[in-house]
Formats: sequence, structure tokens, C-alpha cells
Amino acid sequence: MIPHTYWNHLLMKQDPQSLTFYIRRLGVYANILNNGIPWSNFVLDCADLYRQGFHTSRVYQIYPSGSFLPLSVYCDMETDGGGWTVFQRRMDGSVDFYRGWDDYKQGFGTADGEYWLGLQNIHSLTARRNYELRIDMEDFENRTVYAKYKLFAVAPNAIHAEGSGYSLLVRGFTDGGAGDSMAYHNGLKFSTFDRNHQGPINCAQNNSGAFWYNACHMVNLNGLYLRGPHASYANGIHWATWTGYYYSLKATAMKMRPTSVG
Repeated sequence: MIPHTYWNHLLMKQDPQSLTFYIRRLGVYANILNNGIPWSNFVLDCADLYRQGFHTSRVYQIYPSGSFLPLSVYCDMETDGGGWTVFQRRMDGSVDFYRGWDDYKQGFGTADGEYWLGLQNIHSLTARRNYELRIDMEDFENRTVYAKYKLFAVAPNAIHAEGSGYSLLVRGFTDGGAGDSMAYHNGLKFSTFDRNHQGPINCAQNNSGAFWYNACHMVNLNGLYLRGPHASYANGIHWATWTGYYYSLKATAMKMRPTSVG
């Protein structure tokens, strides 16, 4: 193996006679990829980027599944010490979150707006490191709160993550004014309207969302964007211990960071 080389998929050339692929040495083209971050620096998540000196909150590329599979995410580099990989974001209702299993498995939306990173991607991250979870929320009166959990994982120790229903592990609550609604969902499998893991009750369908439901929920952050107070029951963007079941939040961000940063 030639040291300090990489397969540059943007500049790779193929000889139709010999089917030989040429390798370019790491150099000037490295800055074209990954927003100027050299490929020689392994980037699993936003915490790696923060350690490398990238302290501006914006979209970056990370590589939870290997150096040839870039994944665009929004990195929060300012809140609570920075280094947060955002895996869910709601802000304006521009993206439909009432979707089926395949979308929630693979991810949807755009990293510079509203999006869901994908259950398989979240699992790939939490299988590599121990993570904490922070959830920031804002209502339409511009009040902000958060909830923080010392330990967060999706399908921990599972041989087949999807087969386990991408089960949730969340522990170690710290209150930032929101109250602890997530504890109710600990240990549960993820459900969508077309893949129900909650027995006879299809909570995803009943509550117009997708989540780790428990007959049915105290958290529905992937619910409908209903813009504040609403008459329908429990189908908006809810955090029950803060605003109950008849008020849909303005903005939410679910984000993870390795428990050891620095």
C-alpha cells in the first residue's frame, strides 16, 4: 500500500483497455473533499471536527460507516461546549416527518434545514463510542429549554440493529427546564405507521409521527408541525413534561456527543 494515498472518487480515471484505476496522492485535492478537512484525519462525528479546530456551527461531512461513505450533518459547535452531531432537527415545517420505516431507517431531509439522520446511521455512531444526548426545544413564545441524558444508544449490543427494532437506550437525566419525558421511552423499539412495534396499538399512526412509542408517548418530536396550540390530541411536536399534548413546538434539535470530549 502506498502511504498517504486515497481513492479520489471525483478525480479517479479508468483505462478502458486495462481496467486500471489510478490513485492520486494526498495533496491539494484533499481540500476539495469534506469541506477542506484532509482525509488523513479520521472524522467519525462532529466531536472529531471540533477537536481539529472547526468551531463554527454549520453543515459538515462525517464518516460513521467508513471513509468512502460521507454523511452530511449539521454540527452544533457552540452549545454546551460544542461538538454535537445533530440527528434530528425541526424548525419551520418544511419537511414532512410523517413517513414510513424505510425513510426513518435511511434518513431524509437536508442537513442545512429540517432532517432526520437515519436510524442505521445513528446506530453506526453509537456502536462505535459512548454518547450523551441533548435535546433543545423552543416554543412559539421564544422560550427555550433542554433535556440532557448521560447515556444514549440505538440498538446497543444488537447483532442485527434493524431486527432489534433500533431499540432505545437513554439514561442519566439532567434537567434544563424541559422535564424528563424520554425516560418513558427507554428500552422501546422504534415504530412508524407501516411498521408497528407496539402490539395492537399503532401509536405512529394514531399520533401522526414516528418514535420509540410506549402506548403511546410522552415525546413526539417527529409529529406534525402544528404551530403552537391545537385542538387535536397528541399528534403535534410534543414534549409532555413541558408543554403537554395540545401544544406543538416551534423548533427541536436532537444531538449526540461522545461522553469523553477533548
